[in-house]
Amino acid sequence: MAGPIEQFQLSRIVPIEIGGFDLSFTNSSAYMFSAVGLGAAFLLIATSTRALVPGRLQSSAELLYEFVSKTLRENTGEKGMRFFPLVFSLFMFVLAANLIGMFPYAFTVTSHIIVTFALAMLVFLTVTIYGVWRNGFGFFRLFMPSGVPPLLAPIIVPIEVVSYISRPVSHSVRLFAVMLAGHITLKVFAGFVVSLGGLGALGIVGAVLPLVMVVALTGLELLMSVIQAYIFTMLTCMYLNDALDPGH
Repeated sequence: MAGPIEQFQLSRIVPIEIGGFDLSFTNSSAYMFSAVGLGAAFLLIATSTRALVPGRLQSSAELLYEFVSKTLRENTGEKGMRFFPLVFSLFMFVLAANLIGMFPYAFTVTSHIIVTFALAMLVFLTVTIYGVWRNGFGFFRLFMPSGVPPLLAPIIVPIEVVSYISRPVSHSVRLFAVMLAGHITLKVFAGFVVSLGGLGALGIVGAVLPLVMVVALTGLELLMSVIQAYIFTMLTCMYLNDALDPGH
């Protein structure tokens, strides 16, 4: 069997090199397109009927819509709804990519730090650019929380600046680490099942426990796929609130 790390290897599907840069279309690219396509297809099919009494698909789509909308409103207020297309798109992409990665032999794009970091940087740049454009120099009040004595500014401001700059790292590593560790753990226990099963009758009996662990970990990883999409969305909403109200 292949080791637990081989499932994360990139492979070129269409080799492309322009100006010395490798722009090949890889398996990661294909699965990112798949995540976008499946997410969009689900929403289009689910909302195509627009029935007054929704069916299961339409109810699921409306539930996702209301869930993200409520999360955004609770963290940013009504004025934050201008960012709903961005937040909802991020939520659907991360959720679809995580769930696709649960299928056997599928590629999990969110287990690659470059993908999650790109999404986190999109949020970081949106917050920074919009925050400066909306609030001007008032945006920098973010680094001096209200109620803090001015004498503590030389200590508080550097800490807040470092904390702000490190947001893309913490925002991306959380999703990447959970998906990476979960899939590695699944592959390790699955390897135990296969290895013990090849040792005869006694090995098959011993493989029962790792098999139970694989089933349990699969359920846990499925749950974490949904939870991590929610956490990524929640943090995005919290960061967007800083662009809207930097003084709080």
